[in-house]
Amino acid sequence: EAVDMAGKIQYDIVFMDVQMPEMDGYEATGVIRKSEEDSDAHIPIIALTADAMQGVREQCIEAGMDNYIPKPIRTEDVIKILEKYVKKQEK
Repeated sequence: EAVDMAGKIQYDIVFMDVQMPEMDGYEATGVIRKSEEDSDAHIPIIALTADAMQGVREQCIEAGMDNYIPKPIRTEDVIKILEKYVKKQEK
């Protein structure tokens, strides 16, 4: 569903759970990145995972994700990510 929706709607950011049924977050990110190849599009994809072992962040980046937030998710972490990757709209 994440891959399907990313192809239909232009999101400002995607928070991608790494451990999903059917297609994991790594594979879903790969499909999204493949669809961006022939365009200037690049949606920030942020990995969400309970796996906080060393090297997981690097694995997420290698898979095409832009950043990583370990679970349990803290509000401060989400705010930092949003401030970094989502452009503010002028009113």
